[in-house]
Amino acid sequence: MWIVLIIVLLAAFLLVLKAAEIFVNNLVDLGSYFGVSEILLGITASAIGTSLPEFGSAMIAILTGNPDIGVGTVLGANMWNIGGILAISAAVAGPILSQRVAFKRDGLMALITAVILLAFIVVFREINVFAGIVLIAAYGIYTYFLFIHEKKEKENQKEDKFKINLTTFNLSKKVFGLLLGLLGLAIGCRIIVYCTVELSVIFSLSAMFAGILLAFGTTSPEFFTVLTSARRGLSSLAIGTVLGSNIFNIMIGLGVPALLVTVPVDNLAIIYDGPALILITILLLFLLSRNNKLSKREGLILLGIYVIYLSFRIFMMIST
Repeated sequence: MWIVLIIVLLAAFLLVLKAAEIFVNNLVDLGSYFGVSEILLGITASAIGTSLPEFGSAMIAILTGNPDIGVGTVLGANMWNIGGILAISAAVAGPILSQRVAFKRDGLMALITAVILLAFIVVFREINVFAGIVLIAAYGIYTYFLFIHEKKEKENQKEDKFKINLTTFNLSKKVFGLLLGLLGLAIGCRIIVYCTVELSVIFSLSAMFAGILLAFGTTSPEFFTVLTSARRGLSSLAIGTVLGSNIFNIMIGLGVPALLVTVPVDNLAIIYDGPALILITILLLFLLSRNNKLSKREGLILLGIYVIYLSFRIFMMIST
């Protein structure tokens, strides 16, 4: 049985890799067609699309009477986005170049979002309805200014460099390809999660370790999308996906569930995960601000920081 699961798991990884390539290709083409910049595509469409597995899992847990998804889960996923996904992509396909707007606007927003969340969980020891309303409203305001900034950028350009050859462009085909890629990501990642859970049961892995593997499974859309973008030289899309995902995970991933039920907070999220996310976000912004890029060496630095974080996180979970 376990051999079959491993074969299916490997096949699912290949499916996700191909789906990520299809998703990225069609997303970029559609962005070019509608004159949307690469960074905005990453912050919005790519980030939201690839974050749907985590968001869906959280909502399903709440609707089935299991609201204890924990703020720590979201914080841990955001740590992995920076210290794992972006770091590995930089180490494998780097350097990942960055526009200044990526860390002056979106990077700063990702940092502010993490600080706001930490403030809420320190003060309230939970994410309640009030916190949910504030987070959702802040995301709406942020999205509004994203598109206002994009509109001004297009107006300041003498020529629309984003437009592509309309004579060879099939809009319906590109939309279908985008949805097909997203569907492939969803199906492939669902298979990855299923196989991971079943293998953990077969090999009697601890619930803690199975949970960690499950978290990696639900964030695999971001991983393959960012890696594919980085390998194609679409650096702004790669960075935008990570920063946008981190912002979305907190403001919507926690904000919407908080409207339905109070989201509990693990003590480790307050004393460890929250501060750790703020620190690694600051480190990322510092590295990007130096040379407007994330080199292979800097990717390895971020990855090393994440390994240290995860090691201490596991130790704390075992000792408590």
